Amino acid sequence: MSDAVVDDIVAVLPPLLQSLEALSFVARHLHPPEFERVMEAVGTPGQALRAVRPRLGEWPAEFAAVRAALEGSSDAALAAFAGLDAVRGGRGDIWEVFRALRHVPRALEALYPLAAKFPPVSSFFLDPSAQGDAELEARLARPAADDTGVMHDHNELGSRGGFSVYVPEYYTPDRAFPLVMALHGGSGNGRNFLWSWLRDARSFGAILVAPTATGPTWALMGADTDTPNLKRILDHVRGRWNVDPERLLLTGLSDGGTFCYVSGLERASPFTHLAPVAATFHPLMAELADAERLKGLPIFLTHGRLDWMFPVEVARHTRSALSAAGADVTYREIDDLSHCYPREINAELLRRLAAEA
Repeated sequence: MSDAVVDDIVAVLPPLLQSLEALSFVARHLHPPEFERVMEAVGTPGQALRAVRPRLGEWPAEFAAVRAALEGSSDAALAAFAGLDAVRGGRGDIWEVFRALRHVPRALEALYPLAAKFPPVSSFFLDPSAQGDAELEARLARPAADDTGVMHDHNELGSRGGFSVYVPEYYTPDRAFPLVMALHGGSGNGRNFLWSWLRDARSFGAILVAPTATGPTWALMGADTDTPNLKRILDHVRGRWNVDPERLLLTGLSDGGTFCYVSGLERASPFTHLAPVAATFHPLMAELADAERLKGLPIFLTHGRLDWMFPVEVARHTRSALSAAGADVTYREIDDLSHCYPREINAELLRRLAAEA
């Protein structure tokens, strides 16, 4: 690699990674009344990225893929900052903030191919507790196994009913891997939601599946077209990779968390663990669920004390109803969490699955 290209990469990568961390901080800590405070806390890393973005200019053709990844990730990150800055300037409301943050998973998707080439990018896509793990870093430094990494099946943005999957690059078929099926929130899609979990699946060795609902959101009312689709997707994945049938986690955010109950409490559900986040729940769900299914079923329930969409009292009542029905409920109430995804719970969930191997 030429010295000029190396210099450009060294100039661009730090502000890009800092920008992505800052945007992830905003997504995790966003609470509408505290928007200005959160933005002040992250500072202005977007300005540093914008200043070095022109260095991704004319590179030799052999570096086109690296340049395209850095350009795509940088431009998506800058688009997110532009949307956030517009709201700070009075040009938009809180919904525009959520729209701006949709650029973040696109930035991560564009950058991820460089994890195999650049150690700082590889480290970025690891849980903080796994960064510096020499054994893991050595496994990730080897050539990726066939049929691993990030893949999409009829899951382009705007499509419905498809799925995205991540299989750790060090996967081997001689042992069964735990599986996480992660359901996006209302009006979302699995291709974006995959990035809420990828670092952890990569760090702790889990197959990650992020489906997209068949309709605008999950089938919470009327005919349930999503449960059969989840089964189809799970059967496809289990037919292609070695999945541990005793470690199947169904989790989701908001509407996706609520659908964890709708689908996961069915008697025929294959999932061994449930982990709804920021979800709503009706007591009738517990009363109508199969008693044998609920008995001892591990449910890890997470909710934010600041949740403005589904007040935390709903989660407290849910804990009581499910516990009374015989489920093995672990309840995590996070003081500074609003209606957002708390990525910090992922490592604990995967460690729990590993402990039950």
